[in-house]
Amino acid sequence: MDKLVKNSRILVTGGAGFIGSNLTEALLRQENEVVVLDNFSTGKMENLSAFREHKNFRLITGDIRNMDDCRKAVDGIDYVLHQAALGSVPRSVKDPMTSTHVNILGFVNMLFAAQEAEVKRFVYASSSSVYGDSPVLPKVETQTGTPLSPYAITKSVNEMYAKNFHDLYGINTVGLRYFNVFGRRQDPFGAYAAVIPKFVSALLKHESPVINGDGSFSRDFTYIDNVIHANQCALLAEDSAALNRAYNIACGQQITLLQLFAALRDNLAQFDSAICGIEPEFGPERTGDIPHSLADISNARQLLGYQPACNVEQGIALAAEWYYKNL
Repeated sequence: MDKLVKNSRILVTGGAGFIGSNLTEALLRQENEVVVLDNFSTGKMENLSAFREHKNFRLITGDIRNMDDCRKAVDGIDYVLHQAALGSVPRSVKDPMTSTHVNILGFVNMLFAAQEAEVKRFVYASSSSVYGDSPVLPKVETQTGTPLSPYAITKSVNEMYAKNFHDLYGINTVGLRYFNVFGRRQDPFGAYAAVIPKFVSALLKHESPVINGDGSFSRDFTYIDNVIHANQCALLAEDSAALNRAYNIACGQQITLLQLFAALRDNLAQFDSAICGIEPEFGPERTGDIPHSLADISNARQLLGYQPACNVEQGIALAAEWYYKNL
């Protein structure tokens, strides 16, 4: 991972969240000034504790739905890494209004504020959910289907706005379609926790995790360090052909939920042998879930220089050890 952003002023929206805090930590380590904008609706102050007193760190407690907060946050900024959003397909199904307000209105506010401030580049988190009901595997950026949830719709709309703002106003953007990101600091608690921290939390309590469906659904799980690398590649890409488009950010590996459970159990059992005999339970499939996800990452490799250094097996081992030591 030789693409490192240095000596820049960078805004990370949603910087108190799982992905945002990891990005912030890496950028500070590389001698950048980092501003975090977060309203702490899902982000946690504890995610910032390791670098809260860093001389190059500044926190703005604010909301991307508030234009004044957005303008304040982009003042003097070179680059924006827009991670703020309400994630989770089930959350958006239960409350589509709030997901729409945050993920679309907030996105447009940030994009407009960044354009006004003449930032060099606006890199934003999109999602593999934009592929919807497309059966094509692996997923190729140009072949999307009908979105299956309000969350997926918001991410599709984000990509359209980003392209439109470039065409109308000249701001350069890069969208990163994250595929099931996991790793340190991902919250295992709450109604909308992601599958890996939920499984880990149950196993550490010697409980059986619940798999939605029969366990045959598959995902392209992507370790957090690959996402940090991808964001920096997006900021530093020099070829104009690499800009103003969206990319798959993943490992290009497919693993079923049953295989995922077994891998997590085996890794955690190295620290606690009682975990070895735990078996999963099975529940109903989740509304809005896609059955299978596998990314073609050739465009990100060729145009951004993205090279995932951590495969899913390595990532699971690292995540299991982190959770065992920190939960």
